[in-house]
Amino acid sequence: MTATETHHFQAEVQQVLQLVIHSLYSNKDIFLRELVSNASDACDKLRFEALQDPELYGDEPGLKIEIHADKAARTLSVRDTGIGMSKQELIENLGTVARSGTRRFLEAIAEGRKADLSLIGQFGVGFYSAFIVADRVTVTSRKAGASGSFVWESTGDGQFTLSEGPEDAPRGTTVTLHLREGEDDYLEDWKLRALIRTYSDHIGFPIRMRKPGDGAEYETVNQASALWMRPKNELTDEDYQGFYRHVAHDFGEALAWTHNRVEGNQNFTSLLYVPARAPFDFQFSRDDRKGLKLYIKRVFIMDASAQMLPAYLRFVRGVVDSDDLPLNVSREILQESRQVERIKGALTKRVLDLLDRLAKDEPEKYAGFWREFGTTLKEGVAEDAGNRERVLKLLRFPSTRSENAEQLVSLDEYIGRMVAGQEDIYYLTADGWNAARNSPQLEALKARGVEVLLMHERIDEWMSGYLHEYAGKRLRNVAKGELDLDKLGGQVDKAAREQAAKDAEGVVARLKGILGDAVKDVRVSARLTTSPSCIVLDEHDMALHMQRLLKAAGHDAPAGKPILEINPEHALVKRLAGEADDARAADLGWLLLEQAQLAEGGVLDDPAAFIARTTRLIASGG
Repeated sequence: MTATETHHFQAEVQQVLQLVIHSLYSNKDIFLRELVSNASDACDKLRFEALQDPELYGDEPGLKIEIHADKAARTLSVRDTGIGMSKQELIENLGTVARSGTRRFLEAIAEGRKADLSLIGQFGVGFYSAFIVADRVTVTSRKAGASGSFVWESTGDGQFTLSEGPEDAPRGTTVTLHLREGEDDYLEDWKLRALIRTYSDHIGFPIRMRKPGDGAEYETVNQASALWMRPKNELTDEDYQGFYRHVAHDFGEALAWTHNRVEGNQNFTSLLYVPARAPFDFQFSRDDRKGLKLYIKRVFIMDASAQMLPAYLRFVRGVVDSDDLPLNVSREILQESRQVERIKGALTKRVLDLLDRLAKDEPEKYAGFWREFGTTLKEGVAEDAGNRERVLKLLRFPSTRSENAEQLVSLDEYIGRMVAGQEDIYYLTADGWNAARNSPQLEALKARGVEVLLMHERIDEWMSGYLHEYAGKRLRNVAKGELDLDKLGGQVDKAAREQAAKDAEGVVARLKGILGDAVKDVRVSARLTTSPSCIVLDEHDMALHMQRLLKAAGHDAPAGKPILEINPEHALVKRLAGEADDARAADLGWLLLEQAQLAEGGVLDDPAAFIARTTRLIASGG
């Protein structure tokens, strides 16, 4: 070859170029990631080939990547000492995409479907990302073991040229980008170092740049060692905490971590951290999840929290490094696949295992975790049916035995102190701690020594729709449906209660007439011992405080009517039963309903009418 040869890109290359430059990459910074990744691949290939033929290293045994910006020439070069390319390989790798499956790949892209990572290497999409920031790209390459080099050059306009390169060209490949106008940021030392730290910090080969102020001497700017790939017995707690601060951008320390290597049908390594504190914007980041970084062969691909972990574990930070995964052509979004789902399942198990160990072995630390992320973990009850039992095991709640809202109990602890005859786990949802602990629905259970879990956070009512069973025990909301407490024993036997209900038939009928369609039903309560009345819902009705919350947020909420339960032994109910004046009887009936609504934490529709009724009754001596 004595002269410059001109070759035309295949039509498919033009399609790929347009696709890459104008459509695929949402962040053009990643062109450097792609070029460094290709350079790393070239070094990996030489390392593999040299296992059989060490002579391929020649007089340069070191595998490295060098990056150099020339402000005067406005060029950026990425050089590797890897396997290099022959003339034919330059044509095939950088100018031709007519290989098996390529047209189907492009058709899939055109139709909006996702494509497979295995095709990326077949037509060099990563390399073509250079044209995002460059209007001309020059590639000089010498194949390991060969004597001559070749130069490939193109402006991305449909053709490329090939010519012989320098005889003394070093082994490997140098990609030189002639930057477009307006892309001078990529000539700045600080910018390039920042991109390397972000995307390529843990490439397994040294990435070197010239020292600032020194025109000749190079220094390594990446760690050149993936900490998560090192054996656990070589790492100290200080090593793990240092890496946590790096990967999580956190000045504090991790609460706990788990480091694992999985080998078999899929090979991947994970290093997962639970932070000690939630970031200040954590509660606003459900849809913008970041913190779990995906690497492929130590090359950073993306923040993959949304793909690799369920939303209720979005507090986890760390890395997962897979030998290969199906990605779309830009390497930015994972495809849905069984491989991804299997890794997601394995990572979810690792996190739940870690939390379980923490709860069992270091309860004080777990209490700290719960304060920061307990509300988030509760989402898993609804969102992860396959792990619901495991998530429930990790939940903590105050109960009727708690002195304050911070004194918490697990479901296992609750079961361990159930009273004789108790078969169900009882809980109550309410809009706040005081509304929960003072609820009249608890009276009969308290009288029988039965503990009730007090779920007073806003998420609890939504979560309770998925609370069915734990450890073979049914979970029952004490404010919904009818409660059969006879099996729990107590001071009031069944026959006496049935007689009381029969005796109260008249006052029940009178209340139904007074309240009309304001309530679904009126009945004698098995829940009450000291209060005159309480509000109860049917088994599957939404709690009234949740209905109010949805309406306040502008959402439609089911307009369920409450059931009024009364205590026929209470003086106020007896007064109503014997009241001859219909007007005062009406005031008493409405007062029983409104008091129950206020005790439940509700807001009255007509507070002025409530005050007027109360005033009339007080003034009349009633």
